[in-house]
Amino acid sequence: MLKTEKDLGEAQRSHWLKAVAAVEMRNFGYAISLLQGVLKNEPEFLAGRQILRRAEVAKLKAEKKRMFHLSTASIGVMKAQRELKKDPKRMIELLEKVLEDEPYNRQANLALKEAAVAAGWPEIGVFALQTLLEEKPADAKLLHELARLYHGMGAPDLEVETYNRITAADPLDTDALRLGKDASARASMKTGGWTEAESYRDLIKDKELAVSLEQQNRMALTGDSLEQQISEIYARHEAEPESVDHSRKLGALNEQKEDFESAIAWFQYAADLTNGTDPGLVRKVSDLGMKQSERQIAEHEEFLGRHGPEHELYAERAAALEGARKQRLEILIGDARKRSERNPTDLQLRVELGEHLLNAGHLREALPELQRARQNPNARLKAMNLLGRCYRELGMLDLAAKQLEEAAREILSMDSMKKEIVYNLGLVFEQLGDTQKSVDCMKQIYEVDYGYRDVAARVESSYTRVKAPG
Repeated sequence: MLKTEKDLGEAQRSHWLKAVAAVEMRNFGYAISLLQGVLKNEPEFLAGRQILRRAEVAKLKAEKKRMFHLSTASIGVMKAQRELKKDPKRMIELLEKVLEDEPYNRQANLALKEAAVAAGWPEIGVFALQTLLEEKPADAKLLHELARLYHGMGAPDLEVETYNRITAADPLDTDALRLGKDASARASMKTGGWTEAESYRDLIKDKELAVSLEQQNRMALTGDSLEQQISEIYARHEAEPESVDHSRKLGALNEQKEDFESAIAWFQYAADLTNGTDPGLVRKVSDLGMKQSERQIAEHEEFLGRHGPEHELYAERAAALEGARKQRLEILIGDARKRSERNPTDLQLRVELGEHLLNAGHLREALPELQRARQNPNARLKAMNLLGRCYRELGMLDLAAKQLEEAAREILSMDSMKKEIVYNLGLVFEQLGDTQKSVDCMKQIYEVDYGYRDVAARVESSYTRVKAPG
């Protein structure tokens, strides 16, 4: 069983707190030394291993590139693998020495996953695979390996999410499609207490209904046939109001009818029957809520585009548009929060949650999410840019400038991310009253992208202001 900070002894907790402080001070070597000591005594302490890896990555990036470096990781991994059958915990300890210098080494992380599973700590195996996915988030082999690990852990909801990532990148991956559907079915069976059923037909008492559902899955219903199916399933629902299958099917049929309000109500009813433990149903309610909001936003925007403020319904529709936009943001926040809670080690999800909170104006809630997300090298720059925006909107302009300047220094070329960071920095300097620094930021962008936002107007007007009269 994994340990948390509260499970540490007094001495190890003291070393852990010192290590966290050392990371904040960017004293990575000292932090690594302390954390390796903690993990030697408490190898089940996953949070310690996560911070250790972040420190190793940061140390690697801070060091100047050496002219020549011969990797010895393969030798270290081979030495560690000899311990697998005898003492997998010792193997983990040896692999950490390899990962100290090469935290993204594929061979070492895959070996760490293998050793962690053998030691009975599959969560550490998940962490090892997620470390590799930070560098290659669309690596199908790693994602399949992660899904298999979730399968072994009995976490079908996380397994489904992982297969969805694979199919999003490669819709033709038939194995991911098939295994994802199987995992989704297991998730429903697990939450519905149906694990003893031999097949989904055994879950449906009425065999004729099973045949009917199969036929409906093979073709899209329209018009009268759709209404007929809704009536038929509704009659079955009245006879068996506790049936998750009936309410789920009614939700799907109303979605096909594009009656999103009814579809949401039926899927929510089904989710309530499972006490909210079926991730597929919960996600469906969220997705349909988003579809409904998007349609409402489009309708309001179209109306406001066709009518001016003098129209009697203009103010009402403008208020409705604002409400629909807020509803969309709250759905995005709720969805991101749930996914982050299910997978707390995925710092990419922290950035997503922090961004949605920022956009919704929940600034102080966004801050800790974005501060934590900085630890992920792939999410670091985006998180720092969002933090700069957050500090600016809170009126903490000195902190905003510091955050954005540091982020800008870490990017050499003026790519899309650096443009956004430098632009936001220019806005901060403008609010600070430092016109020259603000214009200098805009000029950096102007030189490479004349059409970026309102940069051209800002730069060119600065010349007009200083032009001598006459």
